[in-house]
Amino acid sequence: MRKKESTDYANEQSLFQLCERNSAISMISGRWKGQIVYYIFQGNDRFHLLQQKLPNISETVLARQLKELEGHAILVKKEIPNTVPTGIKYILTNKGIDLVPILDSLCKWGKLYADGKKILIP
Repeated sequence: MRKKESTDYANEQSLFQLCERNSAISMISGRWKGQIVYYIFQGNDRFHLLQQKLPNISETVLARQLKELEGHAILVKKEIPNTVPTGIKYILTNKGIDLVPILDSLCKWGKLYADGKKILIP
């Protein structure tokens, strides 16, 4: 999170007012956020399950990315009753579920060009 007095924060707010696309990109920016949302959607809803799916992510980064996604109301954290110690699972909100097909489209677009689709100038 940025300090509200910073130039970066002011620039972000200005861009967000120009177009909601900038706000949306900011919410999902981060190396791991797209995969985290996708894996939670697939049922990997516990911290340790996400770590297994993303073996190269550190605990600190995973925790921070989850907290940021929660701050944007893309997911919520729920306690699992009758577990010792108290278990936590992550659940996508409707905002997070609506994001999944968008992430799928971005993945297909990225794969198309990674696989060598010719780039043309119209």
